[in-house]
Amino acid sequence: MKKTKLIKWDSAKYLKTEADMVAYFDICLEEAGDDPAFIAHALGVIARARGMSKVARAAGISREGLYRALSADGNPEFSTILKVMRALGLRLHALPV
Repeated sequence: MKKTKLIKWDSAKYLKTEADMVAYFDICLEEAGDDPAFIAHALGVIARARGMSKVARAAGISREGLYRALSADGNPEFSTILKVMRALGLRLHALPV
């Protein structure tokens, strides 16, 4: 029987342009439902695509703090989410359901 080689998927590798990042975040907002950790993770993926150090500096957060806040175990405050979004050049928009 032939062995199948699996590789770990990393969405950050495929976010090359601003448009890619915006589209990814928009889809994640739709898919997240009531899961704030999903949104934090999506921001972490985009931050990795941009460069964590650069995003952390722009958000006024340490690099380690940013990794911790956007990790699977992180529970960032909403103000942190807004700082990261601003550093990434993203905004939230409200639409009727």
